[in-house]
Amino acid sequence: MNFIDRKAELARLVALSRRRDGGLAVITGRRRVGKTRLLIEWVEQSGGVYFVADQSSAEVQRSYLVAALATKLRGLEGVSFADWRTLLAGIAARAIEAKWTGPLVLDEIPYLVLQSPELPSVLQHFVDHEAKRARLTLAIAGSSQRMMQGLVMDASAPLFGRAHELFAMTPLPPGYVRDAFGSQELLEVWTAWGGIPRYWELARDKRGTTPERIDHLVLDPLGPLHREPDHILLEEVPSALEVRPVLDAIGAGVHRVSEIAGRMGRPATSVARPLDRLVGMGLVTRETPFGEPGSKRSLYRIADPFFRLWFRVVAPNRGPLAIMTSRARRALLAKHWPSLLGEAWEQLCRESVSRLGEWSIASRWWRGTDPEWDVVAESLDRSKLLLGEVKVRASQRDMEDLVRRPHPPFAEGRTVVKALFAAHPPRGRSRAAGTLLVGPRDVFARR
Repeated sequence: MNFIDRKAELARLVALSRRRDGGLAVITGRRRVGKTRLLIEWVEQSGGVYFVADQSSAEVQRSYLVAALATKLRGLEGVSFADWRTLLAGIAARAIEAKWTGPLVLDEIPYLVLQSPELPSVLQHFVDHEAKRARLTLAIAGSSQRMMQGLVMDASAPLFGRAHELFAMTPLPPGYVRDAFGSQELLEVWTAWGGIPRYWELARDKRGTTPERIDHLVLDPLGPLHREPDHILLEEVPSALEVRPVLDAIGAGVHRVSEIAGRMGRPATSVARPLDRLVGMGLVTRETPFGEPGSKRSLYRIADPFFRLWFRVVAPNRGPLAIMTSRARRALLAKHWPSLLGEAWEQLCRESVSRLGEWSIASRWWRGTDPEWDVVAESLDRSKLLLGEVKVRASQRDMEDLVRRPHPPFAEGRTVVKALFAAHPPRGRSRAAGTLLVGPRDVFARR
């Protein structure tokens, strides 16, 4: 698949590598989000060296890095180094001789730190001294949020405050789905794969409808994504498998802390830490009613569309899926597909509001037996209020019902704009005065 988007991130890295005195870049983001593809693209454009760590011993890792650098720096062939400090010093000395300024990319650095706990302090000294003298551009990257926090983001972290570029990569925006999948049903594609480039690549390689691709890649026990969430949790550093029961509970349809804890048979206080970790990994989102950021009525939902599908369809049916025919697997998916489409569309609609013009970030609102609003947002000057209803398939009746719905209490004193968000809008696109009709063209528009 072609390199899609990431123009802003790539431009920042290219600019860093052109600095006369070099510098440090730190890139984080969940697995499969495209960090490696971005870093390789940068290295190829800038004449750098890309190295990805694994779980080998420290000695083996150093030998692999030396081999990678030997293509750029003379005098490294066959040389072994006793520790990281002498290796990095040797790299800087040879870089000065060769007038090579990088970039040198160390990807999945948490694996190196696991084998060599002293490495963060060694890197701090290297960045402050040898790399600076060599005017070397260095980049470190990692998927483990906890480990990267300890390396760079905490105030006490060895590399805190030293990065010239520090950003977290997020899933691709929905506006780029069309680049990868053409004229296919965009909502179906997003419901299955979200904005994760690796999943887009795998899906593009298979023919058929989106449900057929899901069956082949996800539902079939032989499919490459059949155990994907388990692999992602296991590959975290340290492993995040202890949060798996929380995902199972949320995927089964419970969203309050007390309900999640009850499903797991644990006290509510015991799930706060795993929920925080899942939020930090970008897999779970905490949702509060509009205007109540500190509300105790918060709900936790799976944020990633693919994870939502997996924990709804695959996780509770691993045994049956092992013996089902392809037709039976697709029938199972069909039972859950409408609700998955609805959840994905509602999430997309809220996220699109800030791109529609004058509106701030949208959220949902609910309270007791009062009518729920799927989308609520303030105008940037706070004088207007957007109230939205979300439907996958909408009719003119839905538009008429929206006009008649009473306003929530916090709308008093503000100009109200009502909007119907419809993946399949009413025929004729007729609408009442003072209302908006928002469809796929708006939601899947480029930023």
